[in-house]
Amino acid sequence: MKAQLKQFIFSELIYHENPDAFGDDDDLLAAGLDSMGTMRLVMFAEQAFGVCLPDTEIEPDNLRSLNTLQHWIMRAKPA
Repeated sequence: MKAQLKQFIFSELIYHENPDAFGDDDDLLAAGLDSMGTMRLVMFAEQAFGVCLPDTEIEPDNLRSLNTLQHWIMRAKPA
């Protein structure tokens, strides 16, 4: 899951000189993830992983890093 997210983020949303050097806990917002990118990322995650991510939970704490993003998606998965 993290590999898919990372590939989408760095191929579609954020330019980074070396995406492989970007760690799972590094700050996506500081790296340049903006509000439009956030919406595209949420739509990608919903389609790729079959979840519904509530608009009320689109907040920095859920989008801070690849790890927090993965946690949010996992919480949204049906049991």
